[in-house]
Amino acid sequence: MTTDLEIARAARKLPIQEIGARLGIPSDALLPYGHDKAKVTQDFIRNLADRPTGKLVLVTAINPTPAGEGKTTTTVGLGDALARIGQRAAICIREASLGPNFGMKGGAAGGGMAQVVPMEEMNLHFTGDFHAITAAHNLLAAMIDNHIYWGNELDIDERRIVWRRVMDMNDRALRDVVVGLGGVPNGFPRQTGFDITVASEVMAILCLAEDLADLQARLGRIIVAYTREKQPIHARDLKADGAMTVLLKDAMQPNLVQTLENTPAFVHGGPFANIAHGCNSVIATRTALKLADYVVTEAGFGADLGAEKFFDIKCRKAGLTPAAAVIVATVRALKMNGGVDRTDLAAENVAAVQRGCVNLGRHIANVRGFGVPVVVAINHFGTDTGGEIKAVQEYSAAHGAEAVLCRHWALGGAGAEDLARKVVALAEGGTARFAPLYPDDMRLMAKIETVATRIYHAGRVTADKAVRDQLAAWEAAGHGNLPVCMAKTQYSFSTDPSLRGAPEGHTVPVREVRLSAGAGFVVAICGEIMTMPGLPRRPAAETIGLDAEGHVEGLF
Repeated sequence: MTTDLEIARAARKLPIQEIGARLGIPSDALLPYGHDKAKVTQDFIRNLADRPTGKLVLVTAINPTPAGEGKTTTTVGLGDALARIGQRAAICIREASLGPNFGMKGGAAGGGMAQVVPMEEMNLHFTGDFHAITAAHNLLAAMIDNHIYWGNELDIDERRIVWRRVMDMNDRALRDVVVGLGGVPNGFPRQTGFDITVASEVMAILCLAEDLADLQARLGRIIVAYTREKQPIHARDLKADGAMTVLLKDAMQPNLVQTLENTPAFVHGGPFANIAHGCNSVIATRTALKLADYVVTEAGFGADLGAEKFFDIKCRKAGLTPAAAVIVATVRALKMNGGVDRTDLAAENVAAVQRGCVNLGRHIANVRGFGVPVVVAINHFGTDTGGEIKAVQEYSAAHGAEAVLCRHWALGGAGAEDLARKVVALAEGGTARFAPLYPDDMRLMAKIETVATRIYHAGRVTADKAVRDQLAAWEAAGHGNLPVCMAKTQYSFSTDPSLRGAPEGHTVPVREVRLSAGAGFVVAICGEIMTMPGLPRRPAAETIGLDAEGHVEGLF
């Protein structure tokens, strides 16, 4: 079987100037990185404000399983299919992190005949955006310790430094470290740690900032530490915001690439879908909406995390109004939700599909609860049977959503034309009445409880007094109007990753809350969430290398 990498390498790519021309982007508004990728200039983007806005389509999914769902593949296939049926279409997705590439998850460019290219560059260093974010984040960390070393004029309490360091790699040994060892010349020893770059607040800020001025203002609002009187210390207090903005100047410009079928694709930003909002950048999405009739984007993990944050954080903050949503499901994944072991997924089991559809049904109801019309995309696998597919379609219809069989992995855009026509019908139907789940002026704890009860169907939320007192203190300090960003396992509606299907009445424990004052949300950490992943027993890095001709092998 031909691998994704081999398919991508054989792609007939057009020069990036021709891809830009399809959206009306002149050559002088593109900053090329080689022949097949470019950044779109800030000057060009500023001049788009008065243009009409296209229709925004969100691709989300059921809860992820080891069986695979194919959210990015469906995003790409739908974008190609929209172009095939005569729409001016563009795709907006996130950039790939090096950590998952060399770990277990693999890349983030789609798969089969529905991919964004150049696949190798996108999954490796690309245009250097993640490196710039890493550098800006760690510059701030260095300036904190440097300030303390040179007299600590701001009276930073070394026990209350909340800004850790980051790197774009999975490395469990760096989760908890001690810095400053080696005597006086090296500073003061203290315990800290590393997160992965995609978990950095700088990443979230870049993906929510409207322009460079907004970027610097948000960077300045980052809270890095507290004084002994528990007063916040911001990045602007350390005079770090200007230099951080300089490091991020080029990274703020969206990246333009293409699909295998030469549909324009904006690939920009990549915040962690657990600890942050898990969507591509606002500036890329807005730019695409000014240039295309239809913009297809995605949100990380299942709809309980990705779609909820897309609606309640990104759309709320950026003033975006989605016209339709696609929920991706596979027969295989539904069978796993119905209790089938991964080793038995190839065998027909209609009853298991029907049992597993409760997970799909919960997501349909949740997305429709935001006032967004929904269609289900059944991402086809060769082992799917007619009876299993019919079971998904009948269940979806009974829950108010049509389920469309899609073969974009094997056929590219041609395999998703039925889905594209359904999306256009929904978007043009005028039935969207989008509204976030909760108002800005709701209390922070009430916002957390609203998401937990209405989206997760939890019976209760627990949080100790310290958590509740912290939320109250932030409200008193003027942060009460911020949305909440729920950090929990992606594998379940609950905080127990082994609890599949659609659990009801469970408890959501909020063990910690964090204020991302620059990004503009409050993170509620529920259950066990790692902000620095580790590598698996057999990491993908073991099979990645160069062949005799210098070509990359092993990326997926």
